[in-house]
Amino acid sequence: MKLIEQTMNKFIKEEEKADGSKIFQMIKVAKVDHRSNVSPPPSAGTTAPLLEVSTGSELNLLPPLNFAMVDNGIFRSGFPDSTNFSFLKTLGLRSIISLCPEAYPENNMQFLKSNGIKLFQFGIKGSKCLPGLENEVWLHLLKHQKEGSYTNGNSKTSEPLVNISDYKIREALKVLLDEKNHPLLIHCNRGKHRTGCLVGCMRKIQKWCLTSIVDEYKRFAAAKARVSDQRFMELFDVSSFKNNPMSFSCSSS
Repeated sequence: MKLIEQTMNKFIKEEEKADGSKIFQMIKVAKVDHRSNVSPPPSAGTTAPLLEVSTGSELNLLPPLNFAMVDNGIFRSGFPDSTNFSFLKTLGLRSIISLCPEAYPENNMQFLKSNGIKLFQFGIKGSKCLPGLENEVWLHLLKHQKEGSYTNGNSKTSEPLVNISDYKIREALKVLLDEKNHPLLIHCNRGKHRTGCLVGCMRKIQKWCLTSIVDEYKRFAAAKARVSDQRFMELFDVSSFKNNPMSFSCSSS
C-alpha cells in the first residue's frame, strides 16, 4: 500500500491485488480547526508532498565489508571500522579473531573494551602478486613437485607465494572451535584470502568436500582467488583436530 496524495481532510491510498489490479481507498483523518493557528489543508485539486518517515539510529546498521555468517555463532568479514560498530553490537560478540599483523586501531580497541569483546590476533602478512603471475608460478611449481623438486604444503613448505602460516591457522582454529568464544567474528583486511583460508580449514574439519570448500572461498575472493590459498587448504592436515562438532549450536551461554 502506498500514499498517493493528501486532499482536504482525506488521504487516498492505493493497494494492489494479487492479480495486479489496483484498489483506491479513502481514509478520513481528523478535521482541521480553522480557528486555531494551524494552517488549513491545501485546497482541493492541489497535491501535498508525501509524508516523510523518520529513520531512527536503530536503522543505521552497516555491516563490515564481505560480512557473512559462517555457522551458528561464527561470522566473517573485512576489517570493521567505526561505521560498523552499531551493527556489530547486535551480534553480541564475545570474541574477534584478527588475521592482520598491524596494531589494532585505538577506536576498535575502545569498542572491544566497552562491549566486553576479547581480541585474538594472529598476524598473517598479506601479499600481492601481479595478475595472472601467481597461477603461472603455481603451474610451474606443481610440475616440479611431481618430479620431487619441491616439498609439499603446511609448515615445512618451501614453496613461494604461500604466505599463509600453518602454525597460526592452527592456533586460530583452536580459538574458533571453542564455543566458549562464541559469538565470534573472523576478519582480515578485505575478508577474502586469509579469512577464506581459515574458514576453509574449518570446513575440512567439518568434513566438507574440497569442491565445496573452494566454491565458498571463491564466492568471497571472486576474481582475486589465489591458487596458493586453494593449495594450502587442500594440503592442510586436520588429523590433529578430533572430536570437533560438525556444526555449532545457537546457544550463547
